[in-house]
Amino acid sequence: MPQISTLQVATAGEALIDLIAGPDGRFEPCLGGAVYNLTRALARQSIDALYLNPLSKDRFGRQLAAAMVQDGVHLAVPEPVQQVTSLAVVAVDATGHPDYAFYRQGVADRATSAEALTRACRDAEGLQLVCTGALALSPDDADTYLPWLAAQRQAGRTVVIDANLRPSVMPNLDLYRRHVLAALQFADVIKVSDEDLACLDLPGDTALAQAQHLLQGSRASVLALTLGSQGAMLLTRHGQTFHAHELEPITVVDTVGAGDCFLAGLVVAMLQHRLPADWGTAPVSTDVARDLLSSAIASASLCVMERGCVPPTRSDVMDRLETVAMAFAGSKPG
Repeated sequence: MPQISTLQVATAGEALIDLIAGPDGRFEPCLGGAVYNLTRALARQSIDALYLNPLSKDRFGRQLAAAMVQDGVHLAVPEPVQQVTSLAVVAVDATGHPDYAFYRQGVADRATSAEALTRACRDAEGLQLVCTGALALSPDDADTYLPWLAAQRQAGRTVVIDANLRPSVMPNLDLYRRHVLAALQFADVIKVSDEDLACLDLPGDTALAQAQHLLQGSRASVLALTLGSQGAMLLTRHGQTFHAHELEPITVVDTVGAGDCFLAGLVVAMLQHRLPADWGTAPVSTDVARDLLSSAIASASLCVMERGCVPPTRSDVMDRLETVAMAFAGSKPG
């Protein structure tokens, strides 16, 4: 891959087709996958992003690649591969919450290796930050992603991992939990939802207590916790806690991709503030924390108002920040 000096973020993980069940029982194919959504969301918010995994030469793979390229994503593997595209069958309940079934054997986005991912990042001059999570945290792919994560941390890049658990498709839930916790040890920034924390079966009577336990047991300096309609929180290793939520109710069409867009908004704000990998080990100003959470929450809100994952542009996010009030509370720097 030719060197691209403007690259800021590299992403590694699944790109697939979400077959979303409609009220009439028909399935609508939508471009998706948590890491794919995140990558597009970053690019649509004016971040120079590099997607590391291969894509298929089949029709779905060509559609996935075309949408990425149109949004400005750089492909580390521009030539398509023979393997087929991953599929996810998505049923959405009355509240807009999705349930997934995955078809992931012999697929294009898994046709990679730790060596290939590491080499692509090494060739990406100026790369500051890497992101992964979701299906990349399957124990079956440990040999692909864990050595790559270790190499990125050793290279001094900020490592962001979104737990984004998929317990319904993991045959050994105990092994899956242990592997996710092991993978999170490579993170500088962890992103989890309250549902992720419940699935990890961590000590604590509340999501906040569970999140504090997870952060304290990791090497990360920051944890971002999403709480659905209750907004989101930032916890820092320094001991600060921040909470924000929008004051205007929204109509949720579905929540597919909401967490991915949240993380994109957070990463965008992190890059804008030029935060180092260990930024949560020192006091964080309330202004910075407010900017981070506001950007992330606005990004997620715009996503849930659309069917499927339609990541907002940075202009969309800024417009929402100007028009929708945000409640914010948090710790002062110690």
